[in-house]
Amino acid sequence: METAPKPGRDVPPKKDKLQTKRKKPRRYWEEETVPTRDGASAGPPCNKKNRELRPQRRKNAHILKKSRISKKPQVPKKPREWKNPESQRSLSGAQDPFPGPAPVPVELPRSKARTRSRLEVAEAEEEETSIKAARSELLLAEEPGFLEGEDGEDTAKICQADIVEAVDIASAAKHFDLNLRQFGPYRLNYSRTGRHLAFGGRRGHVAALDWVTKKLMCEINVMEAVRDIRFLHSEALLAVAQNRWLHIYDNQGIELHCIRRCDRVTRLEFLPFHFLLATASETGFLTYLDVSVGKIVAALNARAGRLDVMSQNPYNAVIYLGHSNGTVSLWSPAMKEPLAKILCHRGGVRAVAVDSTGTYMATSGLDHQLKIFDLRGTYQPLSTRTLPHGAGHLAFSQRGLLVAGMGDIVNIWAGQDKASPPSLEQPYLTHRLSGPVHGLQFCPFEDVLGVGHSGGITSMLVPGAGEPNFDGLESNPYRSRKQRQEWEVKALLEKVPAELICLDPRALAKVDVISLEQGKKERRERLGYDPEAKAPFQPKPKQKGRSSTASLVKRKRKVMDEEHRDKVRQSLQQQQQQQRHKEVKAKSTLGPDICPWTDLCAEPDSRVAWEPSLPKITCREKSVPWNKEVGHCGPSPTGGGQLAPGV
Repeated sequence: METAPKPGRDVPPKKDKLQTKRKKPRRYWEEETVPTRDGASAGPPCNKKNRELRPQRRKNAHILKKSRISKKPQVPKKPREWKNPESQRSLSGAQDPFPGPAPVPVELPRSKARTRSRLEVAEAEEEETSIKAARSELLLAEEPGFLEGEDGEDTAKICQADIVEAVDIASAAKHFDLNLRQFGPYRLNYSRTGRHLAFGGRRGHVAALDWVTKKLMCEINVMEAVRDIRFLHSEALLAVAQNRWLHIYDNQGIELHCIRRCDRVTRLEFLPFHFLLATASETGFLTYLDVSVGKIVAALNARAGRLDVMSQNPYNAVIYLGHSNGTVSLWSPAMKEPLAKILCHRGGVRAVAVDSTGTYMATSGLDHQLKIFDLRGTYQPLSTRTLPHGAGHLAFSQRGLLVAGMGDIVNIWAGQDKASPPSLEQPYLTHRLSGPVHGLQFCPFEDVLGVGHSGGITSMLVPGAGEPNFDGLESNPYRSRKQRQEWEVKALLEKVPAELICLDPRALAKVDVISLEQGKKERRERLGYDPEAKAPFQPKPKQKGRSSTASLVKRKRKVMDEEHRDKVRQSLQQQQQQQRHKEVKAKSTLGPDICPWTDLCAEPDSRVAWEPSLPKITCREKSVPWNKEVGHCGPSPTGGGQLAPGV
């Protein structure tokens, strides 16, 4: 049973009703004191104004809580009393209801709703961009491969069997040989994603497969010679240069088109960003076919005989043709003449290749020379190497490796890094095949080199050849059919016109001043007047009688006078500049002992007379030596000399 607390210990004594009602009148200069349990003053008086300044107390703080464990009464804790600091009082003694300094507003003044929304959108985009950049850096975790020999070991002596034995199982499966001697020799081509491989034999064998999973897509025999084969914008379409005409097939081997205007084609190149298929023929014509609309954009006559050496520059989409007179010509569908011609060899050109950055070009000729040229405006050879048999096929990898096919031997050269040209002093890798090389290409985003020869197809492992990270929105090897269709629509919308192909793509952002002026001149002649000429001033009508005829004439005359003053000022400035130029030129012809800066010096007597024994003098104000031999301020070309004393 709980016991009630005794009065006098825990519960304060009750006050008398008469004592609480009687209060002594307080003057305005006196402080009101409220008696507490301890008999001390609790602070400010309890009025309505000061109630707002007090902190909120906890509810039911004075209620006793029953203990479930002990039957003894609990002693309530004394609540903390809020002590108000000394309030500021005026001379009259009244208390300030808002003590302390005035608070400073933290919020900025509100801007317009449209401006605020734009700022919020910009901040959100910036934050999203930074997050995407950080995530992309985390995703680009792959590093390019490399091959290093042991102490002083030559990497060219390492064979493919040793590399296959050293790598993992997945990489070792990428090395294989297809024995197809019955229909060889073969030309091959990889898709842009690097997932699919197409090859065609001289005796009519055409096949396409997913070379990673070894799944065959189609296999047909066209019953005539196949000279070249190329994937179009995706792996669903295939262009085959047959003996007579150009044929288009799908990934099931069904013939879709036969283009008879492109006859006797020897080489094919596809420009992915322009949707153009470039063909070189025996008749000496370079033809551009737009595969998106099925029309021939341009048919250019190279006037150099049979065309069987062709390559493209991935940087600017310019076609490079090799000719029998040792020159390489650069072509664009917008020009009927070559953009440039480079004399590369004394004999005919056998192969041409351009790296992915468009900086270096490799050529090989009948003189057994292998040369690397700089394409950044100079077109000069950087390095030359004489090969025993001469290279018939060349190709660059994404990381800048150069491969050359010489008979049945394949040599690969590597540089210091991706930006530097390959060094031709020592080969990086060497491999011997079962037959003469007929086609070469590095697989995109893989350390794999595909070689087509008379015995079939060989897939070689070349560490450090491919780019380790790919753009999933541009070339995704793992995309589905739906993603491929969406990418095709986007690529067609972003198609680049064929007229924009030029040597320097950065020139597209500049203004062609000559063409602009010529167009303006033709427009003036056609219309009979200049449509861009400044219209005569026409004053706006005003109210309250200010649009009278005299007022309008006066305002027109005022504007005409102002324009006339501007023309006079410009003509006077031009005359002053011409006069000043003539004076300086005349002073320079008087003699080398007179400084042309005399009229500009702060001190007219600062020049020093010329002495024959001294080679030069100086102007004190400008501190520039005056040269007698040259006739202007500057050092003597013969060097040496002393200054005049006191200068």
